Amino acid sequence: MRTSRRAVNVFILGSMVGAITRPLAAVADVVTNQHASTDEVVDRWFGVRADGKTNDRAALQKAVDSAVGKTLVISGPCRLDEQGLHMRSNSRVRFMPGASLKLLPHDSQNYEVIRIWDVRHVVLDNPRVDGSKDLNSATGGEWGMGISIAGSTDVTILSPKTTNCWGDGIYIANSFGKGLPYSSDVRVMNHYASDCRRQGVSIISGRNILFDHPVWENIAGTLPSAGLDIEPNANTDVIENIRIVNPTTRNCQFGILVYLEALPGSREKYVSVVISGHKDEGSREAAYSVSGLKTKGSVVTGYITSNSPTWIRPKRDAFVSTDYDRSGPRIDISNPTIIR
Repeated sequence: MRTSRRAVNVFILGSMVGAITRPLAAVADVVTNQHASTDEVVDRWFGVRADGKTNDRAALQKAVDSAVGKTLVISGPCRLDEQGLHMRSNSRVRFMPGASLKLLPHDSQNYEVIRIWDVRHVVLDNPRVDGSKDLNSATGGEWGMGISIAGSTDVTILSPKTTNCWGDGIYIANSFGKGLPYSSDVRVMNHYASDCRRQGVSIISGRNILFDHPVWENIAGTLPSAGLDIEPNANTDVIENIRIVNPTTRNCQFGILVYLEALPGSREKYVSVVISGHKDEGSREAAYSVSGLKTKGSVVTGYITSNSPTWIRPKRDAFVSTDYDRSGPRIDISNPTIIR
């Protein structure tokens, strides 16, 4: 994403559009049903040391592979190399208090601590993921992810904590191989991300994506350094029914950024994003930005809505909309509060 300091068009509309189509009560039912498991297996049964020093990656992967259809319990602080872990369809993983995954020293610009790629029906409960930014000797790049979701559906992540990632805390996109064309039905509850270089969360492509009560803070190192960046990479990407409920962003370059430069193309696109109750504190560039759309004759419609945001002491702007084609998705901001 390339930022611009050219003239900014700010437009705030009073109406609220885009009803949330799936109530949070329904999400709670889904989570309850997905947790209905009678079998648990413990990581130490597969040789995982969980001593905070040993490279447990191979043993952990064996545990994940062996526990499909059951609940794998991570019992303590695990270290692993940058190859990371692959979740399988019907994986359920629960982290006990004090359990975590932390990368060993490495020099990789590209990694995923947890990969949820081309799979279905995955539950992560209380995952703690540390990308060991301070132990990475790489000098560039932006693709070190805490949790990466690509081409997958029916994913529930409860109370994740993703810190010190070289890139993003959580990344959501199309399949990198032969999986689903986009990720769908992803629910993330109470996400906390801090000290990541690029984003707390990137949503590149997805349908029916929910983040409920996330906190994204202290994001800095490579642009755009947003708490949340919704930024498709191509005309084949999907940005539909994205719901962000009561997010807090703090000390980021952008609190929430929607950047649509790459979306227009031969396929008509419909965008639907609803952000409710956004609270931003101390953003360096803008608390909220919807920018970068030049349709050039392509059809991009829909809506991008922010309901009742509170933007506290932005260092530059509360809201910016730069290089945005007004024939694109309607931007609505209702009942904003700005505290200087």
